[in-house]
Amino acid sequence: MTTDPKARELTLNYPGGSLTMTRGALQDLFGEDATVLTPVPDTKEVGVRTHPRVRVIGEPSTTVQSFTYELTQWPTSQASNAAAGEFVLLSWDGSDGTWGGRVSGAMSALGIFLVANSTKPVVFRTERGTKYGPFQKS
Repeated sequence: MTTDPKARELTLNYPGGSLTMTRGALQDLFGEDATVLTPVPDTKEVGVRTHPRVRVIGEPSTTVQSFTYELTQWPTSQASNAAAGEFVLLSWDGSDGTWGGRVSGAMSALGIFLVANSTKPVVFRTERGTKYGPFQKS
């Protein structure tokens, strides 16, 4: 049995939250080759200072020399069996109706993310009926 890869859910992490939708809907909203669909790790250099280390209490300490290493952090989100975040309905130019997704974090953070990345005007509505948008990259 084959499955449609565009029907699989994908979670996009952004500062302040995340958006979970089907891959096909996200590709339609952000474009087929959108860089937002291919996450990039955050890398930073970490420095450790020279310090004494005692392996066994009562034994003499040894000196650990200073060194640096590069830390790579890939985007992550909290995981559990429960559906995370708040359900929202999104629609955009050419979407043929509304598409459901889950948003964790503040709705204002999603708005900021959509302004920075959406190539089409997009609006969304929360379960409570609050409408946001339109948002579009200028």
